[in-house]
Amino acid sequence: MLDLAQLAALAAVHRRGSFDLAAADLHVTPSAVSQRIKALEEVTGTLLIRRGQPCTATPTGLRLIRHHDEIALLETTLGADLPNLTQGPATLRIAVNADSLATWVIPALAATDGFLFDLVIDDQDVSQDWLRRGEVVAAITAHPGPLQGCDTHPLGALRYRATASPAYVTRWFPQGVTPLALSQAPALTFSDKDQLQDRWVTRQIGVAGKRASFPSHRLASSQGFVDACLTGLGWGLNPEPLVAHHLASGRLTELVPDTPLDVALHWQFTRLAAPALGPLTAAIRAKAAAVLV
Repeated sequence: MLDLAQLAALAAVHRRGSFDLAAADLHVTPSAVSQRIKALEEVTGTLLIRRGQPCTATPTGLRLIRHHDEIALLETTLGADLPNLTQGPATLRIAVNADSLATWVIPALAATDGFLFDLVIDDQDVSQDWLRRGEVVAAITAHPGPLQGCDTHPLGALRYRATASPAYVTRWFPQGVTPLALSQAPALTFSDKDQLQDRWVTRQIGVAGKRASFPSHRLASSQGFVDACLTGLGWGLNPEPLVAHHLASGRLTELVPDTPLDVALHWQFTRLAAPALGPLTAAIRAKAAAVLV
């Protein structure tokens, strides 16, 4: 039987990145955290934490952290039947893409009691990797196929519109959205993982199998994308729920009318955690149904 306090120390060190911050979270001394990690490494016979700046878990350490999270969720379910055993709200770590967080996820979280949420923000194309590594118990992802030991629910598609200010379109696309104009007009890119603009451009100029080339600002903020488009800094793929009123008022315009890009999303979670995640899963599906295509 693994010691739950030792597992909690392991999870805290990995997620906070240091023994001092983990100790503050657990309300113990850094020395106590170090002793718990050392004892757990002796029991398992392997290195669990790579000491550094930041400290990170090894693959075996990640597997034990996932085990810790699953136990915490199972105890949450048990606490519903045996209130005297409840130790307080369980921390639920999930991976979410920034645009879903900015448009529909937060109301789903607010509709679910009994959890403290630890959100990992990453692109929908890679969020499943967090679940695969065991660093989260659930993820909103673009990948439909569930991982081994996981379940999945399709949520619908988040619709994006290629938008810019009317003045920007007049300046950079006087002859329309041509390949030459797209190669010169500054775009907006969330991060190196963001391929939405590439996909939209490829559809417009038909360069299948070849990554589009265009100048781009890097701006890791969903609302920042909208503001940058409004002020004429660049053009970008914005979630329709964030820009619908700007399009209706004329403050933003589509680069090419009626050319949305739909990104299918899925809710994936570990099967062992499914009972505890039931209320959140219901809220995620309900809020997604109200917003997604």
